[in-house]
Amino acid sequence: MDTSTEVRPFRIDVPQADLDDLRDRLSRTRWPRELPGVGWERGTPIGYLRELAEYWRDGFDWRAQEARLNELPQFVTEIDGQPIHFLHVRSPEPDALPLLVSHGWPSSVVEFEKIIGPLTDPRAHGGDPRDAFHLVIPSLPGFGFSPPVTTTGWGLPRTVGAYAELMRRLGYERYGTQGGDVGAGVAGMLAGAAPGAVAGIHMNGPTNFGPAPDESVLTDVERDRLRRAAEFDRSGSGYLTLQSNQPSTIGVALNDSPVAQLAWIVEKFQAWTDPAKGLPEEAVDRDQLLTSITASWFNGAGAASAQFIYESMNGPNAWSLGEDAPQVWDAPVVPTAVAVFAIDFSVRAMIDQGNITRWTEYGTGGHFPAMEVPDLLVDDVRAFFAGLR
Repeated sequence: MDTSTEVRPFRIDVPQADLDDLRDRLSRTRWPRELPGVGWERGTPIGYLRELAEYWRDGFDWRAQEARLNELPQFVTEIDGQPIHFLHVRSPEPDALPLLVSHGWPSSVVEFEKIIGPLTDPRAHGGDPRDAFHLVIPSLPGFGFSPPVTTTGWGLPRTVGAYAELMRRLGYERYGTQGGDVGAGVAGMLAGAAPGAVAGIHMNGPTNFGPAPDESVLTDVERDRLRRAAEFDRSGSGYLTLQSNQPSTIGVALNDSPVAQLAWIVEKFQAWTDPAKGLPEEAVDRDQLLTSITASWFNGAGAASAQFIYESMNGPNAWSLGEDAPQVWDAPVVPTAVAVFAIDFSVRAMIDQGNITRWTEYGTGGHFPAMEVPDLLVDDVRAFFAGLR
């Protein structure tokens, strides 16, 4: 029997030896000296990181998180030689619209736990059952519970092709897409990879890729976004430069040291979440954040995700932040919604190619709205797709 297209149930079952190894590595961390008066402007502060690592070692209950995740229907299937892990949560509503939801970097399917129930079963969450979705939530190749890739070439375009095949394999001929960060690229490109299949695209905080308009036509809020975007390019994009150029170098540290991975990811949750929140756990649930980081640790996703960024930034149809970026969005015109949260840089004049039919802006939330402001994200997704069913 040909098993190359088989969809198999998946269950998380981390060996106890791996848990013991994680705790041992955390207990033997070689901490650098912390300079006085240094805060987040130089990266993750050592004092904060030590406290979080101690909680990860002695207070965080992976087995409880593992059991909760295993209540969600999970599967794995091989596409283009690569096993792809995904959640497939069908709605009890028979007329629900299929929706592929993609996470970005540095994240995993754990990011979407809080929106799964409201989107799949709105009737049970005070919503209209006509707004229900069947959710397909894949782990990017090498991220989370998808095994690390064994060949080069697995960047954004190849992943989008794999996701189009995944939806065909599941029998979905018409569906919506949603995503932020890398997931916004996935959501936007799927319409080109599966012509006629994508009913609508919903993105949160997509990257500006068009030329900057004259400042006189911008609002004060938009001018501030461009100012913050320029500051990000100057002082906040080192992680992207490194992973786009020498992923193997940083990959060694991320694969060998759980504290290195913790610092690498937590820094972004401090910088990219709601600007009104000072610490990551003020913006997102600490255990949910550590669950995603722990899943990445066990699977070696630190190194694998760095390679993914390299491939996406340097391969064919590269996911560029410069003038070549529009090729990422080269797809049939499909109704598109953009939700902009407080931390985002998105400026409509630099993104809208005549396809954006809904643009909403929120004064709260950040790069991970499904974790930070799940109710806002759910309402926005429901409202956009209500007219596309």
